[in-house]
Amino acid sequence: MPSIDLNSDLGESFGTWKLGDDDAMLSIVTSANIACGFHAGDPRTLLDTCRAAAENAVRIGAQVGYRDLAGFGRRFIDIESADLTADVLYQMGALDGLAQAAGTAIAYVKPHGALYNAIVTHREQAQAVVDAVRTYDPTLPVLGLPGSVFLEVARSAGLRTVHEAFADRAYTPTGELVSRRLQGAVLSDPAQVASRVLQLVQHGTIEAIDGSTVEIDAESVCVHGDSPGAVDMALAVQKILSDNDIDISPFLR
Repeated sequence: MPSIDLNSDLGESFGTWKLGDDDAMLSIVTSANIACGFHAGDPRTLLDTCRAAAENAVRIGAQVGYRDLAGFGRRFIDIESADLTADVLYQMGALDGLAQAAGTAIAYVKPHGALYNAIVTHREQAQAVVDAVRTYDPTLPVLGLPGSVFLEVARSAGLRTVHEAFADRAYTPTGELVSRRLQGAVLSDPAQVASRVLQLVQHGTIEAIDGSTVEIDAESVCVHGDSPGAVDMALAVQKILSDNDIDISPFLR
């Protein structure tokens, strides 16, 4: 039976400001990319999210990003490599401590937002992130965009790399994500999102924003927890996969 991992960005509330429905998403997804306090999340939120993930047997990933709370980590920062490595180490250590207090641990690393997009092509920052992961725990897999410099550098460093696709984001004809600044970059129709995921799992392709077909080999599919209607989209994806005898299971066994 074919299978796919579903992941979502969670733990992004801050104090009294609530974002998304983490409890609902944790009943659907198999991997949770939990914020580490730099782009979103406060310690109490992160601890509660780790506990909820553990209760639902959902694997925890450290979602590391730029130190940019005001911009939600979606603004590029021209940061020195040594500083970025230290920042990523700090975030992994903080989240792992909270996860262990919840009876679990981080199981993989996924960059967030602008950092994720930057290291598709930015070799120095990609290397800085890889150096941090190798220093902290070289057995941790990393999630990234297929064809990215980040995954290339990670493979060369001996890290396990996991190809990721996005259920609710539009793609360029070259397989990169359409900038959120452009119209149509974020998808919100549950039926459309579910259909795209089914096509991705069954055929390894997805329709680009110009109507062309892009080949994507992915082990994990992301449904953003902060997207409008995120739970409805995740449920639609869950149903269409189940209806087509596709198992939803973590990429880590």
